[in-house]
Amino acid sequence: MLSNDVELLLNLTNAASIETLWSNHCERMAGYGFDRLIFGFTRFRGETSLGDPNDFLILSNHDKAYLDRFIGDEHYRTAPMVRWALENDGAVGWSVMAEMLAKGEMSEAEQRVVALNQEMGVTAGYTISFRSVSKRTKGAIALTAKPGMTQAEADEIWREHGEVIVLMNNIIYLKVLTLPYTPPNQSLTKRQREALEWVGDGKTMQDIAAIMGLTQATIEKHLRLAREALNVETTAQAVMKAAFQNQMFVVES
Repeated sequence: MLSNDVELLLNLTNAASIETLWSNHCERMAGYGFDRLIFGFTRFRGETSLGDPNDFLILSNHDKAYLDRFIGDEHYRTAPMVRWALENDGAVGWSVMAEMLAKGEMSEAEQRVVALNQEMGVTAGYTISFRSVSKRTKGAIALTAKPGMTQAEADEIWREHGEVIVLMNNIIYLKVLTLPYTPPNQSLTKRQREALEWVGDGKTMQDIAAIMGLTQATIEKHLRLAREALNVETTAQAVMKAAFQNQMFVVES
């Protein structure tokens, strides 16, 4: 590994925000020839579904036109490489889609997604599916090669640098899991977060009211608003979800 790669890995592991982490990673991947990325992660996957899109963590530097169609119109649900990522761990080049098609293993809906990608210039690249830590979680990243690059050219880059690229993306995945992330419309106020933290510590309503210097009714209001913000039914679910998103016990900058 080159010294500049070591320096980059140090920068990635020391990143204090997802925004900084993602910006550095996109820049480095572009240096290898993969200039458009989509990272996706969920902790709330079901047996037959990826779960509520509002709970997804999506990072991308694709242009808005592509994201509006692929993510906004939910074409990702029938994307063949998303299916591959859900069924496998590791990295694979997109030539695997031709193999799927030749074997009759690609549905008509998946073929329409391939056509959409070709229309939008997303034609060559690699997908990395990260090893899940539980049945409910899944993370993956799609690395799209620069416009005009063929899959054969992307494969040549991968033969030379693939191990380092996978290592860097694995670090990104693990680092993302440690950083605070607030999905759209799910942010907590400081008071809501503090009340949830005390619940997570096992304190009673009476204890929390005394600690925070508020009435029990006010504490209950903060917890109700936290449940609504996180789109859950119970306070226990709110504590779990806020913890998953690293919204609790946040070190203030």
